[in-house]
Amino acid sequence: MGRVTGVGASSTASAAPPAASARTLRTALTNALAPVTRACDGEFAVALLDTRSGASATYGNRLYDTASIVKVGILAALLLKAQDERRGLTAKERDAATVMIEHSDNDAATALWKAVGGADGFDAAQHRLGLTHTQGGRAGLWGLTRTTAADQLKLLRAVFGDGSALSADSRAYIRNLMGRITSGQDWGVSAAADAGAGTRLKNGWLPRSTTGLWDVNSIGQVTASGRTYLVAVLSDGSKNMNTGVALVEQAARAAVGAATALRA
Repeated sequence: MGRVTGVGASSTASAAPPAASARTLRTALTNALAPVTRACDGEFAVALLDTRSGASATYGNRLYDTASIVKVGILAALLLKAQDERRGLTAKERDAATVMIEHSDNDAATALWKAVGGADGFDAAQHRLGLTHTQGGRAGLWGLTRTTAADQLKLLRAVFGDGSALSADSRAYIRNLMGRITSGQDWGVSAAADAGAGTRLKNGWLPRSTTGLWDVNSIGQVTASGRTYLVAVLSDGSKNMNTGVALVEQAARAAVGAATALRA
């Protein structure tokens, strides 16, 4: 929390040279998120990519528990496994994937976690997608997978971008499910989106028995003022779920608002 790292831009930036665009976004995130940091009762990190310019920046670089955002990574691992085996998902796998993403069903996640080979299989799949600081939860505790905001942005790029180990069909399949999150679970980065813009996301929330405090996370694609962003917000240390959700949404709005203001 509090330090901006991991900044980059693609060679396709249209409004400014890539390095300048990245530096500008880094400064904008610093200015927008520092007040959120001072006011919150937990800790958080944000990673954001402007898909048009290719500029990206990450605010905070420590590890967080994934809670249920790991379900996107589990589905990606399952699809990579199916690709390797040159097959589509079975009906049983599709049913489990649907309820795991749309309704955040834990039993389905446990079944698919086992199907991909547990933590070792999950870690290998994440590595193929470019995630270098993510480690699957041991002893079947997939919700205690550890990750960074920067790695979750890499996962989003693998799902929403091109050149991924995931096939075009696999990417489209994940995006479709992330666009059909059940009512009541569609908070989070969606708070930063234009009304009716069709946000695609996955959230995670977990009370920690060791501290009595909450992990609350949100990752996804949002559209604001006609621009599309990939956003990951991770947090922990909130006193309850409501304050955690409020923190994640405040951070998402601040980050996307700052990026959007650069293009005004």
